[in-house]
Amino acid sequence: MERKKILVNNILPKNGLVELYNYFDVIAPKDTRFTKEEVIELIPECHGFLSAAFRVSKEIIDAGNKLEIISNFGAGFDNVDVKYATEKGIMVTNIPNTVTQSTAELTIGLIISLLRRVIEGDRKLRAKDRQAWGGPTHFLGDGLTDKTLGIVGMGRIGLRTAKLAQAFGMNVVYQKRTPYSPREEEELNLKYMPLDELIQKADVISVHCPLTPETYHLINEERLKAMKPSSYLINTARGPVVDENALLGALKTGEIKGAALDVFEFEPKVAEGLLSLDNIVVTPHIGSSTLETRTDMTREC
Repeated sequence: MERKKILVNNILPKNGLVELYNYFDVIAPKDTRFTKEEVIELIPECHGFLSAAFRVSKEIIDAGNKLEIISNFGAGFDNVDVKYATEKGIMVTNIPNTVTQSTAELTIGLIISLLRRVIEGDRKLRAKDRQAWGGPTHFLGDGLTDKTLGIVGMGRIGLRTAKLAQAFGMNVVYQKRTPYSPREEEELNLKYMPLDELIQKADVISVHCPLTPETYHLINEERLKAMKPSSYLINTARGPVVDENALLGALKTGEIKGAALDVFEFEPKVAEGLLSLDNIVVTPHIGSSTLETRTDMTREC
């Protein structure tokens, strides 16, 4: 019996693909990811598509006339035209659970790096800047203990981030479409706040909501102005949830103290001017980028 064919568009951990190779004929790149043109050329003969860091548009879906499933390598699926795939009878899956711990870890890492000015200090030392060294009041950052962390979108990653933050002595407030019950809040040591109240009161705001039409530019110029001048913004969710140009303005004028971004509105492009600022930490969408997590993600796809 002829085995079904699966197309993998990107380089993934080999250990995670072992099972796939056991049951299917797998078409995967060897050295560099397949281009859009290569995917369009290869996909017509394939029954499944493991999509990693790739936009699955109507054009791609139409080219895959044998497609039965699109398995998206990530927690979200905003890069897949799910509605059109569904209309064509194609199942779309994602892997929301696997990335929880690694993304929460990165979020805490960004918070520490930003508040304690770790990256800023690293840059100055590498540049042999004499001002990197100073007296007792030089290069002061902010500690985490007793700061209020506001979680925007309390899903799996938001909750794991909250638990890690509590270990550093942070108080956690959260926004969620359906708040926890008073008993759950007591058990989790959390306090619900409506979004605009959270924006005004939190010392650190961490974005963890999915990208939908409702959350596009959820953190906009108005909400950035409502944040405390001493507060920080963290985004490890999806870039367009934050209005990047408005954020640039807020950082330049001191409306907020700093920001850390793992995702960007026009990824892989970054708003011009952000990279020249000292009060921002940036990483290239590496929330799930640990060997363990990426191997598990590949296996689960």
